Amino acid sequence: MSLWRVILAVIFPPLSVIGRGCGSMIIVFLLTLAGWVPGVIAALIILNKPK
Repeated sequence: MSLWRVILAVIFPPLSVIGRGCGSMIIVFLLTLAGWVPGVIAALIILNKPK
């Protein structure tokens, strides 16, 4: 997990997980629509998991 991805996860969570697949991006996008904090948390969790 790079520093740039973490910063991007805080600013715009769906864009930070774009390299992890379409499903991850959709989940993070929906959580971001529900609230900014759940989207950030989900993005950080997805980014923390190894590929």
